[in-house]
Amino acid sequence: MGYKEIYQRSLTDPEGFWLEQAEAIDWTRKPSKALFDDNAPLCEWFADGLLNACWNAVDRHVEAGRGAQAAIIHDSPVTGTRHRISYAQLRSRVARLAGALRAKGVEKGDRVIIYMPMVPEALEAMLACARIGAIHSVVFGGFAAHELAVRIDDCAPKCIIAASCGIEPGRVVHYKPLLDGAIEQAAHKPEFCIIFQREEEVAKLVAGRDFDWHAVQYGVEPAECVPVEGNHPAYILYTSGTTGAPKGVVRPTAGHLVALYWTMKNIYDVNPGEVFWAASDVGWVVGHSYICYGPLVHGNTTVVFEGKPVGTPDAGTFWRVIAEHKVRSFFTAPTALRAIKRDDPAGELIRNHDISGLRALYLAGERADPDTIEWAQKVMGVPVYDHWWQTETGWTIAGNPAGIEALPVKIGSPTVAMPGYDVRILDEGGREVAPGTLGAIAIRLPLPPGTLPTLWNAEERYRKSYLTTFPGHYETGDAGMKDEDGYLWIMARTDDVINVAGHRLSTGAMEEVLASHPDVAECAVIGAADTLKGQVPVGFLCLTKGVNRPHADIARECVEMVRDQIGPVAAFKLAVVVDRLPKTRSGKILRAIMVRIANGQEFKMPATIDDPAILDEIREALQGIGLAKG
Repeated sequence: MGYKEIYQRSLTDPEGFWLEQAEAIDWTRKPSKALFDDNAPLCEWFADGLLNACWNAVDRHVEAGRGAQAAIIHDSPVTGTRHRISYAQLRSRVARLAGALRAKGVEKGDRVIIYMPMVPEALEAMLACARIGAIHSVVFGGFAAHELAVRIDDCAPKCIIAASCGIEPGRVVHYKPLLDGAIEQAAHKPEFCIIFQREEEVAKLVAGRDFDWHAVQYGVEPAECVPVEGNHPAYILYTSGTTGAPKGVVRPTAGHLVALYWTMKNIYDVNPGEVFWAASDVGWVVGHSYICYGPLVHGNTTVVFEGKPVGTPDAGTFWRVIAEHKVRSFFTAPTALRAIKRDDPAGELIRNHDISGLRALYLAGERADPDTIEWAQKVMGVPVYDHWWQTETGWTIAGNPAGIEALPVKIGSPTVAMPGYDVRILDEGGREVAPGTLGAIAIRLPLPPGTLPTLWNAEERYRKSYLTTFPGHYETGDAGMKDEDGYLWIMARTDDVINVAGHRLSTGAMEEVLASHPDVAECAVIGAADTLKGQVPVGFLCLTKGVNRPHADIARECVEMVRDQIGPVAAFKLAVVVDRLPKTRSGKILRAIMVRIANGQEFKMPATIDDPAILDEIREALQGIGLAKG
């Protein structure tokens, strides 16, 4: 059966389709039906089934005789260590930690915050929670104390599992003082903490509250898997909200496992036993779905990488990991490739490594500009598939179903909607628009399994954020269009569509033009307020290493390119060269903050920003072209 038939069946017979997919995972009690929509528009999947996520991710592979297979490869260029953990070893490690949690009173439904770097113990903590039915909430390691405190107060954890430190190139990030500060600030106090002491820094423990990772497990009875209902939350993952208060995305256990299992073969085209690598972090949704749960539920070997695309030690580190561990399918963010391309534009470092075992590269997290995709195809010699999804959905909304049939790639498009996602392009009145017309991207309800059913303790906020703008639809917050072939084109966040003298223009389209300039390694376009035109576009250009032409010449050429390819209607006259762009730690460019700086407005420092000092550099660059006043 081809993609079209599978996709159509998922829309015309969702009940039959998803019950069929649910056969791939182990149930203690199978669900009586797939969709529970009595409380529409709030819907749930497989709600009355009973199952356990840790059993599906670990134990069942051991029981099937595959305990000797590597479950996790930890590759840490920042510490110079690499080691493998088999499925059998993982089961015993997770069962012991789960036993320690249970012995200290953690039960089904209790929350546990995990605050750790990219070490296997982070995955073990997630799986130990899942084993006993506790709900984990991973907070990106190194988040400021205030941001951690906000999350402590929102989900009220019984326990926090943390590491003593994280390691960045050239520095140690002291986690324990941040944790202590967060607990001090928070109104809710956890009953206890478990601290994984790393060799690079041994933290001081608070007597009576903090317990050493190894000591707390000594002599405990390993925990068995506790079956939970299909709609029981596996985890809460906080994503930044527009109000500044984080939104706790809830991930239901059953739909999560069913959807992720389906994606591993059908989208990422890997078979059980093969190595899959998502170069992300456990603090983000990609880490939950495709470092931890997806690969393990499917019986793959997952790579936990503690390093950076450049600087650990150079721009060839990704190629080394792929070659050394025989990675079959690789997933990263476009921003990582742009960093590699900026350092090694000719791709010379890849020649030192044999990546012939790699089938494909998958990109998500930011719009993948055509220039980056073409560079990756040329350098890596494999298909490059852009795909689009969100923290809220947990898995691909639109992608290329390479494991079913590899559809023709249209560079700039994440291809087509995946099963269960009835994607519509709507105008401001909620009416569907013609192919080729820019509009708001919405998904007709119900969303498929694995997507968020609500926000943690914030149902009204969930309805307001996602369900009220277009009744009967989930509002993605992204703008784009569909072409005549049904391919989806993601042009920008809805708030990145700017209005220039009455013309609605996509900043993403302008970024594509700028990225095609031979001297530009990375770029961003924002809309700044203008008294005459309402908004005017402003381009930020980061140059490829080794370029020493006058910046004014490059900026002028970029302006001419946009005016030539998009037209004078874009009113594109302002471009400025900067050394770097402000980003979140997961690589997303903070365009909304750049807009506020350009307009001379106050803003809240984002918790996720990689380096706050960059914002001063952006302000100076904008002042140099007459903006950022106030």
